[in-house]
Amino acid sequence: MSELIEIAIPKIGESISTVFLGSWLKAVGDAVTEGEALVEIDSEKATLEVPAPTSGVLVEIRGEAGAELPIGQVVAVLRAGAASTAVEPGDPAESARAPQSGPAARHAAAAAGVDLADITGSGVRGRVLRRDVEAHQPPAPQSAAQSSAAQPSTAQSSAGQSSAGQSSAGQSSAGQPAAPAPAQAGRVERVPMTVFRRTVARHLVRAQQTAAILTTFNEIDMSAVIGLRRRHQKRFVDRYGRKLGFMSFFVKAVIEGLKAYPELNAEIDESNPRRPAVLYKRYYNIGVAVSTPPGLMVPVVRDADRLSFAETEEEISNLARRGRDGKLGPDDMSGGTFTISNGGVFGSLMSTPIINVPQVGILGMHTIKERPIGVNGKIELRPMMYVALSYDHRIIDGRGAVGFLVRVKELVEAPERILLEV
Repeated sequence: MSELIEIAIPKIGESISTVFLGSWLKAVGDAVTEGEALVEIDSEKATLEVPAPTSGVLVEIRGEAGAELPIGQVVAVLRAGAASTAVEPGDPAESARAPQSGPAARHAAAAAGVDLADITGSGVRGRVLRRDVEAHQPPAPQSAAQSSAAQPSTAQSSAGQSSAGQSSAGQSSAGQPAAPAPAQAGRVERVPMTVFRRTVARHLVRAQQTAAILTTFNEIDMSAVIGLRRRHQKRFVDRYGRKLGFMSFFVKAVIEGLKAYPELNAEIDESNPRRPAVLYKRYYNIGVAVSTPPGLMVPVVRDADRLSFAETEEEISNLARRGRDGKLGPDDMSGGTFTISNGGVFGSLMSTPIINVPQVGILGMHTIKERPIGVNGKIELRPMMYVALSYDHRIIDGRGAVGFLVRVKELVEAPERILLEV
C-alpha cells in the first residue's frame, strides 16, 4: 500500500507565525515529482513555493487559496509512488473530494446573492475561489440617462421623489445611507487586495500600534560623495564591473552611527511582559529596501561591517536583481538589525519611513536637489538630500536619534572619514 505523506506549511523565518495560501499549482489527482512546487504561500517576508517532498500523486488539498493558516498546518496529502498511479480527472471519488467551489466561496456567493455558475473560477481546473466571488461584478443596472430616454415623464417623477426623500447628507428619509446614483454604476471597479498587499498592510499597522514611532530630519550636502564618484567611477567599473552608487556610502555611514549609538541596533524582547529586555545586536545586518513587481521588499546585507565598498555594491545589486526576478526567499529577508529605504529613486523629496519591526530604527534617503546653502559666509548651490530617521521612542530618546543622524551626515559629507573610522 502506498504511503500517505502530509505536507505542512514550513517555518519560513523569525517572528512569522501565520501565512496566506496563494495559488495552488497542482490539483487533486495530479502526478508530481520530487521538488515540484505544489502551492505558493505569502508572508510579510516573501512569496515562496512549497515543494513536494517526494514523487507521487496529490490526493487531498486542505486549504483554499487566500486562507490564513499557521506555520505547521497540514495543507495537502500526497500518496508516494509512481506517477502512473494518478487518478483520472473524471474519477467520481476525486471529483467529490475536489469540488468546483470551496465553502468560503459558496458562503460569499450566498451573501452576495450571486450564482456560482455565473462566475469564472481562477483556481485549478476552474475552481471558484472566494476572491473570484468578491471580484465578480453583476450586470450594471440601466443608467439614468437610458431610463430618461425611454420614459421621460416617469424618470422626472422618480427624480423628484428621490430628491425629496434624501437629506443634504445623502441619506434616505429612513436615515439609511442612500444607494449610489444609477449614473455611477459601472464607474467603480472592485479589485480584491492581493495577499502580499494585505500582509504588508497588517505588518505596517502592527508597527504603528506597537512602537512609539517618532521621526527626526536633517539634510546632507552630497558634493563630496558626488565628486568622489566622478573621479573614481571609471576605475571602479573597470575593476569590479559595476558602478559605485550612493547606497554603499550610506550603509557604511549607518554602521558607524550604530556603533556610536547601539540602542538603534537593538530590539525589545517582550517574551516576558513583566520583565521586558533590550537585546543589543553586536553585528550589523542592514536591510535595504528594493522595489519588486509585487511591491517593496527589504532583503538583508549580512555582516555589512565586514564588506568593502565593492562587496557592498555587489550584494545590494544581487539582492535587487533577485527581487525583480521574484527569487528572494525568507532567509534573504530575515535577521535585519536596521533598515535603509531610498525613496529618492522615485523622486521623493521628504517622507517619514515606518520601522520594520522588530527593528527600532530606519533611515530614509531622498532625492538630491540643488538648493542655495550658506557656505563660509557665501550662498552657493549645493546638491542636497533630506534624510529622515524614524525610531522607537520606547528605547531611543531624542538626543540619541539626533546624534545618530548627525553622525551619518558628518560621514557622508566627508567620506574619507568612513575609511579612517574617525
